Amino acid sequence: MKFSVSRENLLTPLQQVAGVVERRQTLPVLSNVLMVVEGDSLSITGTDLEVELVARITLETPAEIDGEITLPAKKIMDICKSLPNEAVIMFEQEEQKMRIKAARSRFTLATLPANEFPNLEDTASTSEFSINQGYLKQTIDRTSFAMAQQDVRFYLNGMLLELTQNQIKTVATDGHRLALCSASIQIEIEGSTQAIVPRKGILELARLFSDDDTDVNITLSSNHIRAETPSLRFTSKLVDGKFPDYDKVLPKQGDKLVVGEKAEMKQSFSRVAILSNEKYRGVRVRLENGTLTSVANNPEQEEAEEVINVNYEGPELEIGFNVSYILDVLGVIKSDTIHMMLADSNSSALITDGEDDSAMYVVMPMRL
Repeated sequence: MKFSVSRENLLTPLQQVAGVVERRQTLPVLSNVLMVVEGDSLSITGTDLEVELVARITLETPAEIDGEITLPAKKIMDICKSLPNEAVIMFEQEEQKMRIKAARSRFTLATLPANEFPNLEDTASTSEFSINQGYLKQTIDRTSFAMAQQDVRFYLNGMLLELTQNQIKTVATDGHRLALCSASIQIEIEGSTQAIVPRKGILELARLFSDDDTDVNITLSSNHIRAETPSLRFTSKLVDGKFPDYDKVLPKQGDKLVVGEKAEMKQSFSRVAILSNEKYRGVRVRLENGTLTSVANNPEQEEAEEVINVNYEGPELEIGFNVSYILDVLGVIKSDTIHMMLADSNSSALITDGEDDSAMYVVMPMRL
C-alpha cells in the first residue's frame, strides 16, 4: 500500500470518521480506522459496532500500490492536524507498520489487519427516499433535545422516524416531554413505516450533515438506517423495540391559549431558573388576564419572581413546570412568537411555533 494525499483533502473526512470511534474499546481494532485505497479512490471507515461511517476521498494522483489496512484513529488524526496546511502526506506500508512522511516529518504507526475490522452487514431495504440535508438537520435539531439518556426503557434512548405518504415525522420523548416535527419528502408508501434510531446515531447524523441544499439518500431496512452522499456513507443499527403511541400524548382538551414573545419569555424563565431547585428545576407559572407570572424558590428559602405581558384572556390558572424543559423548547422555536395551549393545572402544555405548525412540543406539569 503506497499513496499520497494532501492534508487539506484528508483532514475533514478523517475528523468526521474519527467522531464515531470510541477511545476505550474492548476490541483493539475498534480504536482504529480502516483505510482502503484503490486507484485514485481512498475510503476511511470508523465504527463502534452500532454506528459506522465511511468517508470517500478522490486522490490528486492515483496510488502507486493499492491495499487496505487499519491505523489508530486518534494518532493518525493528531498527526494530520499537527502538519502544515499545505503539506502532502505520503503513506507507505512496510509489513505491519505504516510509514508516514510529510516534508521533514517522519512517523511510524503500528497497524492491524483489515480482515479484523468489522462491518455492519447489509440487509434488504424496506424504504428509500431523498431529503435536503439542511431540511433533515433542521428536523432532527428541532426534536433531538427531548431524547432520553440511559433510560431503562431503551426505546426512549433514540428518535422515532415515521414515514407516511410524502411525509417524514421525527418524534422524541423521555417520558416527561415530547417533541414532534414533520417534513415533506417524495416517497410512495402504503400505510406507515417506523424506525427507532439510537441516540448516538441521531447525534452523528446532525453533526455530519450541513445546512446546505444538497440531497442525502436515506435507506431504511428492518434493522439499519443508511444515509449517503457522494462523499459520505453513514450506517446505524436501529433500536429493536416499540415506540409509545405519541398521538395519545398530544393534549386534545386545551382551551386556554397563551401567545407570548419568545425572546421575552426565554429571558424571563432564564432569570427565574437561577433560583430554582437545582435538582427538580420547578417553576410555578400563574396566568391572569394579560400577564404571565413565573416564580421559583429553592431549599435555601430564596425566591425569584418575573412578570411579563402575554396575550391571554381566560380564568386565572396556576401550573408547575420543569423550567429546563420549557427553555429547551424556546431554544428550538424559530419565530418570534410562541403559542401555549393549556387545559388545567394537571394537564400537559402543548407548545407550538407561532408561525410554523410543523413542530409540536408537549411538556408535562409538575406538582410544586
